[in-house]
Amino acid sequence: MENIDFIYSALEKVRSTSPLVLSITNYVTANINANTLLAVGASPIMSHQIKEVEDLTRISDAVVTNMGIPLDNLVESIFLAGKWANKIGKPLIFDPVGVGASKFRNEICAKMLNSTSPDIIKGNASEIMALAGQENSTKGVDSSHASIEAEEAARLIALKYSCTVCVSGEIDLITDGCRKFLIENGHPLMARITGLGCSAGVLAGAFATTSNDKTESMVSCMAVLGIAGEIAAETAEGPASMQLKIIDKLYTITKSEIENRLKLSCQKYS
Repeated sequence: MENIDFIYSALEKVRSTSPLVLSITNYVTANINANTLLAVGASPIMSHQIKEVEDLTRISDAVVTNMGIPLDNLVESIFLAGKWANKIGKPLIFDPVGVGASKFRNEICAKMLNSTSPDIIKGNASEIMALAGQENSTKGVDSSHASIEAEEAARLIALKYSCTVCVSGEIDLITDGCRKFLIENGHPLMARITGLGCSAGVLAGAFATTSNDKTESMVSCMAVLGIAGEIAAETAEGPASMQLKIIDKLYTITKSEIENRLKLSCQKYS
C-alpha cells in the first residue's frame, strides 16, 4: 500500500482524544485489557453489572463485548450492552472467545449476532470458522487453524452482517467483504501471553472511535499491536517480560517505527 498515514493518524487521535471504552470482558483478561488501553492513551471502564450497562454505554465512546468466561451475568450484560450501543450509535466490537468449543457458547454467539449489529467481530481462525458454520469444534480458546484458512468464513460473515471481521494469527486478516488486508507483523511469543487477543479487542474499540471506516481502524489497531510485539520481542526474556514490554511499547511507539516495520497488503475482491 502506498498510503499508510491513516495508521499513525488513528493512533494520534486515540492519544489526543482518550476515548472511554466500556469493556464487558472476562476476569482473566481484565487487567491486561485495562493496561493496554491506558498505554495507547485510551481510558478503560469495566463492568458486568446489568443495572449499570445502559448508563455506562451512554458515557462511553465504544463498547467491547467479550464472552471469554460466559458467566450468567456476563452473558446478559453483553446482550444488553450490544443493544444499547446500537441504539445510541456507539461502535460495538464483539469477541466470540471460544465459540465452537461448546453448545452454550455457540448459542450465545448466535443470539448476539441475531439481536445486535457489531461493527467489528474479532476472533482467531477457528472461532471465525465456527461462527460461519465451517468448524464444529475449537481447541478451547486457541486456534487450530491459520488465519488465512478462515478467509472465506470471514468474508461470508462480513457480508452477512455488514461488519468488519478480523482474524488474528501469525498473519492478521481483516475484511469488510469487499477488501481484505493482511498484516504480517507480530511475534510468536505474543501467543504465550494470556489475554493479548482480548486486548486486541479492546484496542479495536479505542481505534474504532477514530474513523467511520471501521476496516481501516481495525487495520490500524492490529498493525500497531503487531509492531509493538515485534519490538518488544527483541529484548523480552519470556512471556512475562514480553507482556510488560508490549505495554511499554504501545505507550512509546513512534510514526517512524510504524513506517519502517509495517508489513501490510491490501486487495479488493472482484
